Amino acid sequence: MSEAAEARVEADAAASAAGVVIRPLGATETWDAAVLLQQLWGNAVIEAPLMAALRHSGAYVAGAYTDARLVAACVGYFAVPLGDALHSHVAGVAPEAARRGIGLALKLDQRAWCLERGLTRVTWTFDPLVARNAAFNIGRLGVSVEEYLVDFYGEMADAVNVGQGSDRLLVAWDLTRPVGVHGGALPATPSALRVPVPADIESLRRSDPAQAADWRARLRTELNGRIGRGWSVTGFDDHSYLLEQTP
Repeated sequence: MSEAAEARVEADAAASAAGVVIRPLGATETWDAAVLLQQLWGNAVIEAPLMAALRHSGAYVAGAYTDARLVAACVGYFAVPLGDALHSHVAGVAPEAARRGIGLALKLDQRAWCLERGLTRVTWTFDPLVARNAAFNIGRLGVSVEEYLVDFYGEMADAVNVGQGSDRLLVAWDLTRPVGVHGGALPATPSALRVPVPADIESLRRSDPAQAADWRARLRTELNGRIGRGWSVTGFDDHSYLLEQTP
């Protein structure tokens, strides 16, 4: 069985375990996806006409359905190097469908979709303060952290990010590795470093925005000053990034 075929079997199994069917979105279904994503962020994240255009041009525009109800959506587009990479722009799961493994099923579907088209790499960004996303991306999927991006999107006005800056980690997922195998792992050394983050920055932003902003400044100093400057992220556990000096 080819690598792409094996990835498709794994993706279908994950979707079945999560109780969803994942499939490309039709042109009219992109409107439902746009509404879902807007509800999650409290603002328009990506508009339906753009999703329809991306879908028509061959990009990854998919949704997860429970019966006939859309419960998750994901959009990605081709990136450089062309013919090798996809950039996953946005993905979201409805709150009532959380903790069912739908996020993992979407990523595995995206992995299979890419391998079926000869792509071997997926990149995306995420807020490094969100511990659950770091644990999923680094710990569960095994992505490599490539860059710390300061205020990547500029000042954002959505309900999730307003007033908190838009620092992001750029990560890369090597699709030729088994899921969960970290592409940039280094052996433990005496120079290992742990950089903590709050257990729940999203709740902290609601209860104490000033303290949440302090966490942003602290993490920016700790990570931006090291990633790509002699240090690599080798893991994430216990709400902490694990860093090692690069040989």
